[in-house]
Amino acid sequence: MTDYAEDAARVAEELLQRIGEAAPQPRLDPTRRVADLLGEPQRAYPVIHITGTNGKTTTARIIESILRAYGLRTGLLTSPHLVRVNERIVIDGEPIGDERLVANWDDIQPYLLMVDTELEAAGEPALTYFEALTVLAFAAFADAPVDVAVIEVGMGGEWDSTNVADGQVAVLAPIALDHTHRLGATVEEIARTKAGIIKPLAEVVTAMQEPEALAEIARAVELTESVLHAEGPAFELESSEVAVGGQSITVRGLAARYEDLYLPLYGDHQGHNAALAIAAVEAFLGRGTQPLVPEVLADGLAGAASPGRLQIIAADPVVILDAAHNPHGARSLARALPKYFDFDEIAFVIGILADKDAAGVVAELAPLAARWFPTSSGSDRALPAEEVAELLEETGAEHEPAMPLTEALRAAQAWAAEAPRRAVVVAGSITLVGDVLRMVEGG
Repeated sequence: MTDYAEDAARVAEELLQRIGEAAPQPRLDPTRRVADLLGEPQRAYPVIHITGTNGKTTTARIIESILRAYGLRTGLLTSPHLVRVNERIVIDGEPIGDERLVANWDDIQPYLLMVDTELEAAGEPALTYFEALTVLAFAAFADAPVDVAVIEVGMGGEWDSTNVADGQVAVLAPIALDHTHRLGATVEEIARTKAGIIKPLAEVVTAMQEPEALAEIARAVELTESVLHAEGPAFELESSEVAVGGQSITVRGLAARYEDLYLPLYGDHQGHNAALAIAAVEAFLGRGTQPLVPEVLADGLAGAASPGRLQIIAADPVVILDAAHNPHGARSLARALPKYFDFDEIAFVIGILADKDAAGVVAELAPLAARWFPTSSGSDRALPAEEVAELLEETGAEHEPAMPLTEALRAAQAWAAEAPRRAVVVAGSITLVGDVLRMVEGG
């Protein structure tokens, strides 16, 4: 390991010593206080701010790729990471290097500690992992410097620490029930929280939503005197055809129609994410009035990636990773597998976090499952593998006893190798997918 790699590991450890992301604090003032002390780095560049329940990370990645194809120097903040925290802070298409990660962390550390002291004196919890990470990203983007930052919320929107930035464009991916203990028990309540990222006079681009969610978004648009571009009336995915390594899509954007674009991602839901991203870029570059340059758009889409989303990591037998961690995401996975792949039988290596709707995830995947391999990730939030196995009893499909991830993956691959046209899909949580990628990389 280089000195910077060792120091980067120190940064990751110091972040982990803070309050974890499973317990976000519904507040903005501490993040704003640190940002003020640093000279408001989040105002050094325009921001595209993205929220939603499913698809927001992929949409953010596609937006960033298109903007970079236009020659802009980009910053991208996404969460969570799969293997290393560096993945969350991307500058000009590359995860932040260890040297810059460490330098920016060391620069902001005194200010983080200053605000920690103020919070503790007031009887409040110190800055959380995500609050500190958000400030780190804002500072790193200002230091780079970037021409535009694409910022994905951590959770919700209104009180998410990223909301100290003011997005010129607010993007809302599909909203569904998730994190109900934090965001509200209904889609309407969750949408109200997520619509909190909409700032005065913003361009607002939303995916197709449930009527009650769209009503909350429209209400926030009206209150902020913003402009709403909704999927359906304003833009749409006109068609999606299976292609080698992905799909060919045609999109009616805000300003033009874009035909036969290659998207190297599987699943109709990814086509909708691409349409949302295209509309967001149109809103950013020309307030929805100027068509994108077809060749540049094609380059941007072709360069898009979405690790951990229908990602093939082995070919014989086929092993696919998908971070489907709630029923909505599992439904998208279940629809994509038979359309984009030609498998006779699928084994699911499944592990789910305890704060998720595990039964709902299993129910969505059950019609495709020839066999289950219940396991759990290394996360302290993971549902014990034995409890996952109990849920599987009701599906009717064969399932193996609960086992550690390494054994489950090995057993599933052995099962798939026994017959042609069998595949293994690892799904149920982002942490599970991250653990598998770590195994593959030998980390």
